[in-house]
Amino acid sequence: MTDTRLDVLCIGNAIVDVIAATDDGFLAAEGLDKGAMRLIDADEATRLYGKMGPGREISGGSAGNTAAGVATLGGRAGFVGQVAKDQLGEVYRHDIASIGIEFTTPASDGDVPTARSLVLVTPDAQRTMNTFLGAAQLLTPEAIDAAQVRDSAILYLEGYLWDPETPRAAMELAIDIAREAGRKVAFTLSDSFCVGRHRDGFNALIDSGRLDILFANEAEIVSLTGEADFDSAVASAAKRVPILVVTRGEQGAVAVEGGERAQVPAEPVDQIVDTTGAGDLFAAGFLTGHAQGRSNAEALRMGAIAAAEVISHYGARPEADLKALVAKALG
Repeated sequence: MTDTRLDVLCIGNAIVDVIAATDDGFLAAEGLDKGAMRLIDADEATRLYGKMGPGREISGGSAGNTAAGVATLGGRAGFVGQVAKDQLGEVYRHDIASIGIEFTTPASDGDVPTARSLVLVTPDAQRTMNTFLGAAQLLTPEAIDAAQVRDSAILYLEGYLWDPETPRAAMELAIDIAREAGRKVAFTLSDSFCVGRHRDGFNALIDSGRLDILFANEAEIVSLTGEADFDSAVASAAKRVPILVVTRGEQGAVAVEGGERAQVPAEPVDQIVDTTGAGDLFAAGFLTGHAQGRSNAEALRMGAIAAAEVISHYGARPEADLKALVAKALG
């Protein structure tokens, strides 16, 4: 691949996960549905945070998790996302920089706080999430560093950030810069909910010929194409994008390029503890492999290894040495 300063530049929501232990009584008192995720406003985020027990703060967000995976795999990763000038914004910046990710997006000056997901974990390991998107939704085109985009072999974008108009404009600008520089552009559909809201926009983006790699899971690709089953959906989508990558949970993953299909099984896991971040880390493995010039089959295997590691423990960031795991499996 063309020699660049960064292998993968990820753009997405900058969210700090604040994880705290609790019990069913607290959830009941707060009227929370155990195991569910809800969006909350700034006032509710402040109120609930004040009532939570001691928490562990971990920088998250889908594209941020992918950048962390790329860095842990030995790749050169960058991240673009909006935080505020507050405590959690500093936590996010410190965490992401500490693992070698380039993060130069200036903090916002306004009074909208850094995004956070207040995660309450009960003794049965259920995670109840309360997410305030805050400053993450304020990313502007002015925050895009054109030189950074040009210096990145692959630009990776998350569908979660497609909803607000201003961040969407920022991502479209980044796509244009990457295309003009001859770089590759990858996009993840993120969630079936996102596809339902933006099916027309996602399809228009794909049909514009501005994407090189499209990531989806089985439900997302079926929803995007409107086809009746998985194989038909893959066949339909694969005609419209140079590389299509689709994950299928315990059934592994497939990649289609130029009519050639590669497929890998899921990596064995002793115990699945938490599936949060599995898709993010799979993308990290595939993108790193692609940036290294590996075959689609090997890149898929790298994605499967990274996903298996992250679902073996709590949290969406890798804890093991992914680079060592890949070296053991693939050399």
